Amino acid sequence: MTVRLNKDALALARKLVQDGEVVRDERDDWSEHAPSTADENAFIEKHGMAEFAKWHLGEDTHETEGTKGRLKFPYGDFRRVHRCAVISGESRAGQYDHTSIENALRGLLADIDGDRS
Repeated sequence: MTVRLNKDALALARKLVQDGEVVRDERDDWSEHAPSTADENAFIEKHGMAEFAKWHLGEDTHETEGTKGRLKFPYGDFRRVHRCAVISGESRAGQYDHTSIENALRGLLADIDGDRS
């Protein structure tokens, strides 16, 4: 499996954090805060797959283009970045050696928490 960093998604995430569009939730909240399948499908229906992809920092190049299965590491709810999603994604990216994604998520978390110098 080859998962590459989605630079368009990272740019959107950074802008949202800069604009204060962040939910500063706790580490384990993502399972409750993540959009449901119905929410995902409604978003895709309204905005298209390209916009949906911007809410995922990873793209599995072995999966079919234009499918939800290709997209990995969601970071928000289609309106705001969720701190819990960033933490969860950083941990998973590190576990599976997706270094560029792990580093991007670590940077987002630093921005969210105000730890960036």
